[in-house]
Amino acid sequence: MRTYDLIVLGGGPAGAHAAIMGAELGLDVLLMDENDAAGGQVWRAPGGAFREAPCGVDAKKGSALRSRLAASAVSCRLSRRVWLVERGFTVCAIGPEGAEQARSQALIVATGAVERHVPVPGWVLPGVMGLAAATVLLKSARVLPGKRVVVGGAGPLLPAVANAILSGGGRVAAVVDANPIGAWLANGANLLMRPDLFLRGAGWIGRVRGAGVPWHFGHTIRRIDGKGSVGEVHVGRVSVEWEPAPGPELTVVCDAVCMGFGLIPSTDVVRLLGAAHSWNPALGGWVPVTDADQTTSVERLYACGDGAGVLGAASAPLGGMIAALAAARDLGRITVAEFERRTGVLRKQFARASRFGRAMARLTAPRLGAASAIAKEAEVCRCEGLTRAALDQAIADGAVTVNDLKAATRCGMGPCGGRICEDAAQLLIAAATGRDRAEIQPATPRPPLRPVAIAALGGPFDYGSLPMAEPAPL
Repeated sequence: MRTYDLIVLGGGPAGAHAAIMGAELGLDVLLMDENDAAGGQVWRAPGGAFREAPCGVDAKKGSALRSRLAASAVSCRLSRRVWLVERGFTVCAIGPEGAEQARSQALIVATGAVERHVPVPGWVLPGVMGLAAATVLLKSARVLPGKRVVVGGAGPLLPAVANAILSGGGRVAAVVDANPIGAWLANGANLLMRPDLFLRGAGWIGRVRGAGVPWHFGHTIRRIDGKGSVGEVHVGRVSVEWEPAPGPELTVVCDAVCMGFGLIPSTDVVRLLGAAHSWNPALGGWVPVTDADQTTSVERLYACGDGAGVLGAASAPLGGMIAALAAARDLGRITVAEFERRTGVLRKQFARASRFGRAMARLTAPRLGAASAIAKEAEVCRCEGLTRAALDQAIADGAVTVNDLKAATRCGMGPCGGRICEDAAQLLIAAATGRDRAEIQPATPRPPLRPVAIAALGGPFDYGSLPMAEPAPL
């Protein structure tokens, strides 16, 4: 098992920039990512037969990043599924050739974010997918989600996905936006901090509206119906807190639904390592406590990118570079004075870019009223087939923490490890008990962090070579 100065987990904009910066500072750096190419969600590489000349701003940035990474001294292990990380630091992963390990003196965690879902009846039907999942399908495979798609939820992915579907030759039946138009306008000043991104998003919205797509502000999808697959969605008004509001219900015929309510920082690695966390809805929910250097409460452990708080791709590279400089400082490769000099400008740029990201995050920050929109028959934990009614009963019987609910019902014990259902479970506990979301801690993290095959962990071996103890004397 080789030891590195620094291991970076995650090859998105934050992680890749952290790795490149670390190598430029003279550190022996290993970058690990589950995908077969760096770039993360936003700068994702086209897959398979589509690896051609990049088109679009994100594709060009991703291509440039991968070229920089290839030209750097960073050791890359892609297509690696990390299932255990221990202090010290030891990283255990499954790769193309089986189980492998690596050690480092410092660790940067840039594992991005996962989607937030507000379950509705029928969201388990074939043809329903998350907004972020739809971007993967559109960017990597260049496949449309369906022939007639409803795009619903909240936040900047709504216009992004709707525009991508139209650009791919598809049809958007409707955009269903939980936020009233006033919520978008209220964030206008901060959105203008990045006029390039503001104009880009405004262009998406203009194109969608120009195509005649109905845009239902202040509405959510209440139910998805269909026989074996999506057939139609039922849409209703909501309050500013996303509670169901009186008014006529709309029915939209479609064959696919893309829906999501923003992103949640992926914190399983830093939580497993015992780093302190705090509840910050403006950053996506539970986030690791970091200082201005991206340093966590655990020595030589750093968090950056959306995994440290959902601030978007504009700020992620800056946070990654600051984390790498902090690691180099703490390992004695650069002086404190050099660290301060080099991070001065980066911090100002990071703060400016973060204002745009925070404005976007506010449009998707979880509202407690959303709990009342989850119907009793809606499956909350898809892996275990648990409805809201089942979870409400367990909460009423005394399961008032996520760990309690997990033990009582198996909620969060399926292949997703709670990444899909845990936020909704916390929302239901808070609504039923009257407690603040800040009091509802995430479940205790446990390995494996991702599903892994036992055969992959064990690898090939010969039973005859196994040492056998002598039988005990009678």
